[in-house]
Amino acid sequence: MPTNQMCAAPFWLGCSRSEESMKRRSNSPDVARRNFLKGASVAGAAALAAPTAANAIPAPPQPKLKATLPGPLQIAADTQPPNKDPATQTTSGGDFMVDVLKTLEIDYLAMNCASSFRGLHEAIINGKNNKLEILTCPHEEIAVAMAHGYAKIEGKPMAMICHGVVGLQHATMAMYNAWCDRVPIYVMGGNIVEANKRMAGAEWVHSAIDIGALTRDFTKWDDQPTSLQHFAESAVRAYKIAMTPPMGPVLLSLDAELQENPIQEAEALRIPKLAKVAPPQGDSGMIAEAAKLLAGAENPVIICDRLARTPAGLARLVELAETLQCAVIDNAGRMNFPARHPLNMSFRRGPVLSQADVILALEMNDLWGVLNQFSDRIVRSYRQVYKKDAKVVTLGSRDLYLKANYQDFARFQEVDLAIAGDGEASLPALTEAVKRLIDEGRKSAYDARGKKLAAARLAMIEQAKSDATLGWDATPITTARMCAEVYAQIKDEDWSLVGNAIRNVWPLRLWDIKKSYQWNGSSGGAGVGYNAPASVGAALANKRHGRLTVAFGGDGDLMFVPGTLWTAAHHRIPLLYVVHNNRAYHQEVMYLTAMAARHGRGVENAHIGTTLTDPNIDYATVARGFGVYGEGPIDRGSVQSR
Repeated sequence: MPTNQMCAAPFWLGCSRSEESMKRRSNSPDVARRNFLKGASVAGAAALAAPTAANAIPAPPQPKLKATLPGPLQIAADTQPPNKDPATQTTSGGDFMVDVLKTLEIDYLAMNCASSFRGLHEAIINGKNNKLEILTCPHEEIAVAMAHGYAKIEGKPMAMICHGVVGLQHATMAMYNAWCDRVPIYVMGGNIVEANKRMAGAEWVHSAIDIGALTRDFTKWDDQPTSLQHFAESAVRAYKIAMTPPMGPVLLSLDAELQENPIQEAEALRIPKLAKVAPPQGDSGMIAEAAKLLAGAENPVIICDRLARTPAGLARLVELAETLQCAVIDNAGRMNFPARHPLNMSFRRGPVLSQADVILALEMNDLWGVLNQFSDRIVRSYRQVYKKDAKVVTLGSRDLYLKANYQDFARFQEVDLAIAGDGEASLPALTEAVKRLIDEGRKSAYDARGKKLAAARLAMIEQAKSDATLGWDATPITTARMCAEVYAQIKDEDWSLVGNAIRNVWPLRLWDIKKSYQWNGSSGGAGVGYNAPASVGAALANKRHGRLTVAFGGDGDLMFVPGTLWTAAHHRIPLLYVVHNNRAYHQEVMYLTAMAARHGRGVENAHIGTTLTDPNIDYATVARGFGVYGEGPIDRGSVQSR
């Protein structure tokens, strides 16, 4: 490159600060001295090149040159102001996208930063955003699982955004959990749609024609907007779809060019109004038929799973159960029914179902699994646990939206009456229909039935307390003692249990769980790596209410997503997280032991590939490394003092 071109750029950039500063510099003594020296050097060079008068050879006369006048293009080039730097702009599509997102009931955007959504990211942090708070997550699975736990406490979605096909693939397991759990998650993914706009290298391998194809089997809806107006309409549509029962995750693919380029015809853009959608209710005639069956039953039983979307769902189920004075079996997919309520027969389901003549199943995910007992032996078998002549009624939104490939809909269960509609929204009509059928004779029978169930419930509580003492002083600490000791410390606080280790039934057996936020269900898809980030997301929702958030989590689960601890520390999210450290994926240890015994090969090698030892993981030190207070491992001698 010629020397004058190398010097030109820094000189121009330096002068671009302001015209006034350039004038000041040109009038300074130092600049004047440099101009003088430059003029002197030019004059000296001219003098050296000129021949002396004595030796000069007369030159032939030259014709006079006629100056040409500048044309219109030259005049324009000399007189018009320079073009603006094309690297700057005053608006971007990302600014409009932020305006759209602000109209939705979304407070947080979880992300692992990436170039495919840098336009939206920059617009959020530097634009006029005064609502969306960014949550920094070391992994996309953490971001989605946080949104999962948050939504079940707060009752509305959190948004997350991921990077093209690679970020979305990291997010898929957590999205599948949310799909199975029927939880609204608002997912966005950056993408570079047009091939001629992709930079060589990573932008090609990180892009797709249709990133939604990755997750379409387990999202409720997805779209790839091609214009800003298209984005505005799809963004509002996605929120409505996610929040309409049966709820579920949605996905919007955001083209990078659409985010980054200047807004064209801004005055033509408009943001649709977000209207609330009434949940679908069950058919009134079928509701009346179900009420007749329940009111006339000798031993009606209610089974529920993901019924209570809001605190109202809990209150409505209590009202129906108390109206009928009937047994309730809670599968605990949500906080549906108080754990210590006299009608709660969740841990006495065998005897209750065997006597039931009418069974009402509310928002069940796997009704067949409750009504049948399955044996996982050499020849897998099952048996029905309810009476053959019992009438089975279902009420739920599950049948309103199903897909084919992933088998999350469970085995088909024959029923006598299937009512399609949101369970929580349909309960008031069902309860009123039952009340209209109750006369004095029935009321007396209901009261007698309720007293028997209450006595059975008291016996269940005493049995749970007795069972919890087994191995009380054992080492390692039993899960029963772990849960009992934690509850003793928090029971007088406004607490919220938002995470639970696999197969840990003790909180439901021992704790007085009665408020809608005191139990947050499970993962839905049983995907490892859910518990820690979902607990942090739920803790974020609890934070503004001043609640003490508690969670139990397995050690193997935490090892999938340890970076969750950093996110909790970084965003100052308060949470008491108790690691159930059995140094193994212990369910698999038991399965492998059963397999070895089945083949008569001994169980000595069942630890291979299933345990987390050699070295043992020091989770307290791991936590401290992420900025979280950590203690342990805790033994029986120090459990109370800790």
